[in-house]
Amino acid sequence: MVPEVNRLPRLVIAAPQGRSGKTTVTLGLCAALRARGLTVQPYKKGPDYIDPSWLSEAAGCACRSLDPFFYDQPEDLRAAFARSARRADISLIEGNHGIFDSFDETGVGSTAAVARTLDAPILLVVNATRVGRSVAAIVHGCQTFEAGTNIAGVVLNNVAQGRHEARMRTAIESHCNIPVVGAIPRDERLTIPDRHLGLVPRGEGETLLSAITTCQQAIERYLDLDLVLRIASSVSPLPASDDLGGISSRPTDSHPKIGVMRDRAFTFYYPENLEALEEAGAELVFVNAFTDATLPDLDALYIGGGFPEIFMDELSANAAMRTSVRQAIERGLPVYAECGGMMYLSRRIVWGEKSAEMVGVLPCEIEMTNKPQGHGYVTAKVDAENPFFPMGTVLRGHEFHNSRAAADSSKTAYRLLRGNGLGGGRDGFVLHNVLASYTHLHVGGCAVWAEGLVKRARLYRESRQDSESSTFGVHA
Repeated sequence: MVPEVNRLPRLVIAAPQGRSGKTTVTLGLCAALRARGLTVQPYKKGPDYIDPSWLSEAAGCACRSLDPFFYDQPEDLRAAFARSARRADISLIEGNHGIFDSFDETGVGSTAAVARTLDAPILLVVNATRVGRSVAAIVHGCQTFEAGTNIAGVVLNNVAQGRHEARMRTAIESHCNIPVVGAIPRDERLTIPDRHLGLVPRGEGETLLSAITTCQQAIERYLDLDLVLRIASSVSPLPASDDLGGISSRPTDSHPKIGVMRDRAFTFYYPENLEALEEAGAELVFVNAFTDATLPDLDALYIGGGFPEIFMDELSANAAMRTSVRQAIERGLPVYAECGGMMYLSRRIVWGEKSAEMVGVLPCEIEMTNKPQGHGYVTAKVDAENPFFPMGTVLRGHEFHNSRAAADSSKTAYRLLRGNGLGGGRDGFVLHNVLASYTHLHVGGCAVWAEGLVKRARLYRESRQDSESSTFGVHA
């Protein structure tokens, strides 16, 4: 008999199309259920950092990614879910795009597919603008389009209250045989400011937090939270995984210090990636590119993505930190940088008539553009020597950038099978012990990434210790 974990109450929030209000509903549910004293574990289906930053704030718990593209088998995604869901009273999974939208025609990577993989009920958020009784046809279509898709309830958004709401409730409940969990009226306050790559990240400041409170109040007023909890609890237990831990390799001989540059400019980090580094033996040290004068004593540095272009003047103004990073790299410090991190390591960022000096390690300028230069999934094969990956390693990640790098792509480590990267089918600058790319990686799509970075950090630490021992011997 297959062993069982606990029931793991769970709910997927999906919609027939984007811009229907999924994030508003998920944010509000996270905050409202947390206010009830529940431990809420949020997830985002799809490659994303920005929505998760808001979901993390609302739930008081780090939002995680559930994307089939990063996992070889459905059971791998289920295991990733169970590892974190077992610590929560309820798990809320926000879908992306339309419920059946996918990166190919089979639908394998859709929100509906994720819900089926997790055997999770779905709360369908429908934009009720300019629709009446026809809303039942939309909901019924979602119920029947792919077998096994459990649409368990509906939230109507942007409702004109009164007869409009009553007409839609009657149509759905009589023709679809599922409840309307709530109806949210039109309210311009139920928005979070956005810009060229989506919402403004939560980490950029405190002034936008009132949006979460507004969403929470709307959910508490207009949704039946007791019904939401009943739906989320009406699930079967998931089969237990043989491995509910993380990476099995946990070296105890040394714990190299890996710096993580995390501040208003660099906020794009998957919690799974940071945990994987720790599970591989690293001690994480957080660095602020705005306020820290120099790097602390480190064995490696990880610079994630973000919006350095928004803060390029402030980043440039901290010349002491830029110099510290450059000198550390010249001494051999291993550095792994993604997108915004790569931009920071460049010579300068140019945005229209403005430009700002950056670290100056990479032989390129970054030019901001008005159109996306790369947006979507990436598959890359490592075909050149680099500090962290064995030759032939296949990486699955994603990219979203409105910039391009003017540089020689011959000094790169990745041949792109899918994606744009630096252009010309290449990505991943290699210089000294630096690997910098437009591609964002999730450890689910490259299990050797964390071990490779920690291994290189350990080697660098040992080389410094040997050098210090040799120097000490000379002067003894």
